[in-house]
Amino acid sequence: MSDTELRASRQVTALFSGGRLVAIPRKPARREQLLVHLAHTLFERDRVYTEREVNEALLTVHEDCSALRRYLVVAGLLERPRDGSSYRRGR
Repeated sequence: MSDTELRASRQVTALFSGGRLVAIPRKPARREQLLVHLAHTLFERDRVYTEREVNEALLTVHEDCSALRRYLVVAGLLERPRDGSSYRRGR
């Protein structure tokens, strides 16, 4: 792991207490680090999820699952069709 990756990992870890996300970062770069972490740890590549499954996964770390879901979609880390019928992990 490079120094940059190690630093990013520590910054993400600092956002959690007892396995729960303390707050969603306001700074875009910090929020992006968090979102990448969540996408890679909560969602499998090539698996299709319902909105309920996405919400349940996000609720394991923070109560505002709709905000996290929206941020993940906007960042391209979760993809959904226009009708919102399903989700899958993006990049």
